[in-house]
Amino acid sequence: MSKRRILIQLDTDPQASVFDAVVAMDAGAERLLQYANVKPEQVRDLVHGAMYTRGPQDLKHTAIFVGGANVVHGEQVFRNAIDAMFDPFKVSVMIDCNGSNSTAAAAVISASRHVQLEGNTALVLAATGPVGQRVSKILANEKCTVYLSSRSLERSQECVDQLVAQGIPTSRLIAISSADDVWTEKAIRESQMVFACGAAGVRLMTSDQLKQAKELRVAIDLNAVPPLGIDEIALTDKAVLRGERFDYGALGVGGLKMKIHKASVASLFENNSKTIDCQEMMTIGRDILARESLPI
Repeated sequence: MSKRRILIQLDTDPQASVFDAVVAMDAGAERLLQYANVKPEQVRDLVHGAMYTRGPQDLKHTAIFVGGANVVHGEQVFRNAIDAMFDPFKVSVMIDCNGSNSTAAAAVISASRHVQLEGNTALVLAATGPVGQRVSKILANEKCTVYLSSRSLERSQECVDQLVAQGIPTSRLIAISSADDVWTEKAIRESQMVFACGAAGVRLMTSDQLKQAKELRVAIDLNAVPPLGIDEIALTDKAVLRGERFDYGALGVGGLKMKIHKASVASLFENNSKTIDCQEMMTIGRDILARESLPI
């Protein structure tokens, strides 16, 4: 008899996400085991419970999803889950804390429909937040030059240092402060892409700044709460052409984000050796667009 597909949801929040649970069931999980308020030191025992209750040949029917609002804690849970496993007792693991990985992948893929990533320049506003960090990481891995902007130059530099520690060349990463007008204007003038990844209701780029962005070909605003992050962009914009620039609002990216999220969960059950983060979601998202015959 075929084993049921079980997804084990490890959530760092006091209550496990209902959103993630519903998406998981829609994506093909037949049983959902939810654990809330998970601490990194608890992960090994939870993972061992998943590893040893089924034979190696059946472990592809068990998978782990790591979520929660605290991305730092979630990443530690993710790493601890991977470290707790060994051949042949492995299950596939996915991390998408607060939707940051799937959102970042969807945003970058949307931009890539209109401009080549490799060799071009992007400005990431609020780059120190969960989504901003992942957008920056994906872009740099795609050989794009990335300006990482935040209110604090020190925090921007910390993000750069973290990415360099992960193997990304320093030549692709430039830390700037949004309070530094000279560097901000330089980044705006040079960038072909801009991504606004800030907190809800915080304006990050004005109409006057957009006018300075002569090279800009794609503007993506991931803020869904007014006032939006980039002037002139509407919440529902999806590849709206304004002059020579394609604009996306949060809902314009959201459709692809949901497809990536669901496809990522479904792929967990293909075998027992997957680790799915923002970079793997890029591959999944590109496969989705290829199947839909859309330019990527």
